[in-house]
Amino acid sequence: MNTGLRITTFAAALAATFGAAYGVGQGVDPVVADSPPKHEDEHTRPAREQAEGDGHGGHDTPPAGGLQVSEGGYTLDLDTPRVTAGNQADLRFTVRDADGRAVTAYQREHDKELHLIVASRDLVTYRHLHPTRAADGTWSIPLDLPRAGGYRVFADFTPAGKGAQNLTLGADLAASGPYQARSLPPASTTDRVDGYEVKLSGAPQPGRESELKLKVSRDGRPVTDLQPYLGAYGHLVALRSGDLAYLHVHPNGEPGDGTTRPGPDISFTATAPSSGAYRLFLDFKHDGKVHTAAFTVRAGGAAAGPGTPEGHAEDGHGH
Repeated sequence: MNTGLRITTFAAALAATFGAAYGVGQGVDPVVADSPPKHEDEHTRPAREQAEGDGHGGHDTPPAGGLQVSEGGYTLDLDTPRVTAGNQADLRFTVRDADGRAVTAYQREHDKELHLIVASRDLVTYRHLHPTRAADGTWSIPLDLPRAGGYRVFADFTPAGKGAQNLTLGADLAASGPYQARSLPPASTTDRVDGYEVKLSGAPQPGRESELKLKVSRDGRPVTDLQPYLGAYGHLVALRSGDLAYLHVHPNGEPGDGTTRPGPDISFTATAPSSGAYRLFLDFKHDGKVHTAAFTVRAGGAAAGPGTPEGHAEDGHGH
């Protein structure tokens, strides 16, 4: 599969801390979890206009869009703006068109009509979810967030219809409860998750394409029989620290096209919208289970913080 590149920038969550309790006001959605190239395809995103006042972009860098809860005539209507940390609740939302009507027809991309990413503002918690759509257009999925704080919700979809463009809309989500601030995980190019070791080579570069390679091994041996997950051997999401600009990349090549070997290397091509620290999350499937590895890197530099070999995403994957 040719690499599909998706870049979206989102507004900061409105939050207030009262003593040991955390609460967030109305806004755009987030989420997180504790414990591409010149090859263009139908998944490649059109360039978006630079958001006013963003300040991250340059003439040679891709515009960082997606701060809006609304874009291209569509709006993410989050019915569940806050939850309680540690308690399961149904996250519910609707995508509405320019007339306010619920969207009920979507194009399927990577086996799903809509992909939902939930990440915490500190980029420690991460979930890649696939909610269920009711006939009236309401999407829902059970969600249990481990810690109080601000989260971001990203709805990645393409409406049905000729010429429809892929969109990623964002909104803020608050998890209430005793709150403790946490820092961005330190720089990492190796993660150990569920008995696997995943190593990252390369880093995204601002304003130009760069190759990212990820190698999966287990018990000291390369894994050469990765299984397709949602139509690809791996899915990579990058979130920029601070504003959570969103970059979604798919591997170079796809299962069955003769260009990609199913492991141990998964190759991506990506362009960062700006310099800065990014958190990368890789979903891969082996032995019938999906695993998520996480890394902290700096676009335009080798390190994003004090050196450490590990950058595991806590409670990293949901379906």
